[in-house]
Amino acid sequence: MGPCTALLVLLLLSWAGPLQGQQHHLMEYMERRLAALEERLAQCQDQSSRHAAELRDFKNKMLPLLEVAEKERETLRTEADTIAGRVDRLEREVDYLETQNPALPCVEVDEKVTGGPGTKGKGRRNEKYDMVTDCGYTISQVRSMKILKRFGGPAGLWTKDPLGPTEKIFVLDGTQNDTAFVFPRLRDFTLAMAARKASRIRVPFPWVGTGQLVYGGFLYYARRPPGGPGGGGDLETTLQLIKFHLANRTVVDSSVFPAEGLIPPYGLTSDTYIDLAADEEGLWAVYATREDDRHLCLAKLDPQTLDTEQQWDTPCPRENAEAAFVICGTLYVVYNTRPASRARVQCSFDASGTLTPERAALPYFPRRYGAHASLRYNPRERQLYAWDDGYQIVYKLEMRKKEEEV
Repeated sequence: MGPCTALLVLLLLSWAGPLQGQQHHLMEYMERRLAALEERLAQCQDQSSRHAAELRDFKNKMLPLLEVAEKERETLRTEADTIAGRVDRLEREVDYLETQNPALPCVEVDEKVTGGPGTKGKGRRNEKYDMVTDCGYTISQVRSMKILKRFGGPAGLWTKDPLGPTEKIFVLDGTQNDTAFVFPRLRDFTLAMAARKASRIRVPFPWVGTGQLVYGGFLYYARRPPGGPGGGGDLETTLQLIKFHLANRTVVDSSVFPAEGLIPPYGLTSDTYIDLAADEEGLWAVYATREDDRHLCLAKLDPQTLDTEQQWDTPCPRENAEAAFVICGTLYVVYNTRPASRARVQCSFDASGTLTPERAALPYFPRRYGAHASLRYNPRERQLYAWDDGYQIVYKLEMRKKEEEV
């Protein structure tokens, strides 16, 4: 063995001792870490077993409670269905009982017509109206209701022109506004972003209430002149009727309504002072005055000149009235309660005297959202266009001859 080989062997022998010591320390460290991991794994297994046992116990406790809750829910559902059936039967029975009896608000018919205690002073004509058409129909019942959508605020008006295009829709939102929405057809009005499809017509004077009317291409509405109702001044009790041409967008005529001391005709609709209506006979106005603050008045208007042709004192009370409409010369007043419930035609007045209170039907309206802010009759379709707490509703009416018994 040469000197180099011997030197190499000596070097290896000198390194072997320290390397063995380092390996020993490394093995001890690894054993400690593994022992710690095994301990933690054991703890996790113990916790998992404990949680699993707790979940099993919780499940065993909850299953009976869930079964009891399910049984109680089914019981409540059955009871609710039973109550709903009883309520429906009760409503039908109430409808039947009330239709078999004359409406209480119309008890004063004989006194007011024959000159009893309810008779007004001079200046009231109260003459029978001579029909200009052969229209002789009256309401039999409200056949159906269709809720179109919700548009605008709680009070407003939507309608069609009974003498104009059959599809065009007019929407007048609010009780003091100056902008009307016009939709080309009903389908455009029912769209989600309906306002974008509408054209806008701005009138020169804001309207008052929800008594506006679209008739023959014109918008008829009541305007509060300076000092009009609610404004103070010399004209505190007067209103001005405006005839606005929708195509030319100009005022073609105006007239001060010939009634002093105007008050809201409907006890449940305090913003409306004159409610304009149209039927087969033409243009009408429903109003009330301080001279008899308990009952409604009816006037027949000339749509060309806005002149008042005839006026009547009706037996229909203002109290709890919410809206009205005219069909074939007969005024139908709709009543409700506060808070709102089911509305009903509870008083009618035939200006021609053909329909007597005994032969007049007093139909209920289907249940809905709130109270009618306006009702507009379309004689061409025999439908009512209603504004109910911001919802636009169509009522289809079933008619019968005035001479037929209820």
